Amino acid sequence: MADEVPNEVAVEATAPAPRENPGPGGPGGRGGPPRGGRGGGPGGNNRGGGNRDGRGRNDRNRGGNNNRDEGGEELVEKLVHINRVSKTVKGGKRFGFAALVVVGDGAGRVGFGHGKAREVPEAISKATAAAKKAMIRVALKDGRTLHHDGLGHFGAGRVYVRSAPAGTGIIAGGPMRAVFESLGVHDVVTKSVGTSNPYNMIRATFEALGEQTSPRAVAQRRGKKIADLLRRGGASAEVAEADAAAVVE
Repeated sequence: MADEVPNEVAVEATAPAPRENPGPGGPGGRGGPPRGGRGGGPGGNNRGGGNRDGRGRNDRNRGGNNNRDEGGEELVEKLVHINRVSKTVKGGKRFGFAALVVVGDGAGRVGFGHGKAREVPEAISKATAAAKKAMIRVALKDGRTLHHDGLGHFGAGRVYVRSAPAGTGIIAGGPMRAVFESLGVHDVVTKSVGTSNPYNMIRATFEALGEQTSPRAVAQRRGKKIADLLRRGGASAEVAEADAAAVVE
């Protein structure tokens, strides 16, 4: 009778060989390099890692609060007013938000803008961008106050602005305070007569600031010296020369 192979040996001969475990770091092991799984490797679905081009998900936050303009200049942003607005459409009403923002560099430049959007952050971003495009330069005396008094009028809003001595502070309320803080004025006295609508008050304030002129600009326009203009106020020649030398803008 021929030798018969036991059943145990036949099973071992037909069973597949066990897979080698190369240990941590080997190909195909648990500790080896990822093969396109969820961890963000090549070909994965990137649920927990970066994007396929190597950039993370923080790219969505590029349009966040940034107080620097294109030239790298530090800007001061003030949110003056925000209002909920609605638009009547065929299916009902569509609600949104309107924002009024004042932007300045704190050194003589200021602007305002407004924007509308479905969400508050987007409305503020639009208003800030509009304010940066509409910035104007205002001549300041000693870098702290206005050169002379002024009157601004827009619609039903009427505002008065007056220069003040050092230590007075910003005597203004509501939207006007935001304008002078962004402008860099430290001493000023203001008065608003008429409407309390922030849009009209802001526009009236910018009308008053747009009429500000410095002695240097007046002297250049008239072809005279700054000391000659200052002496017309009754000051002596020495005092006029000293004041003319102190005029920066």
